[in-house]
Amino acid sequence: MVITSYLSLPITFGPEKLRQVIWEVNRKTNHMSATINKSIFAILLVVSMLPQLNSYAQQPLTPASSGYAPVNGSKVYYEVYGTGDPIVLLHGAYMTINSNWSELIPILSKTRKVIAVEMEGHGHTPLSQRPLSYQTLAGDVASVLKYLRVDSADILGFSYGGTVAFEFAIQHPAMTKKLIIISSTYKSEGWLQIMYTMLTGIKPDAFDNTPIKSEYIKVAPDTSDWHNFIAKMLKFSAEKFNLGDDNIKNIKAPVLLINGDNDGTDKKVLAETYSLLGGNVFADVVGMPKSQLAILPAKGHGTLMMDTQSIAAIAGSFLATK
Repeated sequence: MVITSYLSLPITFGPEKLRQVIWEVNRKTNHMSATINKSIFAILLVVSMLPQLNSYAQQPLTPASSGYAPVNGSKVYYEVYGTGDPIVLLHGAYMTINSNWSELIPILSKTRKVIAVEMEGHGHTPLSQRPLSYQTLAGDVASVLKYLRVDSADILGFSYGGTVAFEFAIQHPAMTKKLIIISSTYKSEGWLQIMYTMLTGIKPDAFDNTPIKSEYIKVAPDTSDWHNFIAKMLKFSAEKFNLGDDNIKNIKAPVLLINGDNDGTDKKVLAETYSLLGGNVFADVVGMPKSQLAILPAKGHGTLMMDTQSIAAIAGSFLATK
């Protein structure tokens, strides 16, 4: 989901402080119009997620190699860490490799070749003139792997990147070994409606004084694209999408779904998704399905990604399963 961001913050405030900030904004702005209040709270919703990974970017990662892969008239930035069986990491919206994965990469790269990608407009990857679509983004990931001469890999995606990961498995089944989806969905209905409502009316300049821009300025190849990037992402976030029930059902690769119990995903749709993937059965009678579901307690969209050790343990066990 494209409202999610975890970036290196120049300031830090935790969940309790964030609640205090929201309360104070509400107290001081209750005379404003509903539209203005909605915009303020939408920004707070985005910013509330940023501090969760503030510690992640304290020590920048040093990849074994990095560069750009040509993709359909544009190019996509990638970084490679470690050796072993390849696993591809697809970040959340507005995020970079470092802001999303800097705690997980050192763990995974001990035994795996980690290929982290920055999708269109994010981090080092330039903004192109192409319309955004999950099909295009998944195609870009495939182009990166072909450029690196990787025939197949495990794919791990968070939020926005999780939807791209689903589409990758649909488009490129032969290139997909296992799929790990963290706090994401394959269709709009998989997000609670508040995720869309809170973004209504947001303009690109609302992000100008946020850590999102600070991170963007650090690494973007053309910082003049800032407002164009935000506008393109906001437009894409408002578009309804559905990768198709049948397409999900026909995914042959084992899939691990990792969610927080209160991460903004609709748990009814999550249960339906797991059923499409062959789960939600009486395993003692019919056997254990190849796909798995993990719901971590007391976790939101942001705090779920903070729990690196749990995610690494769950993902590691799944990847080790034959």
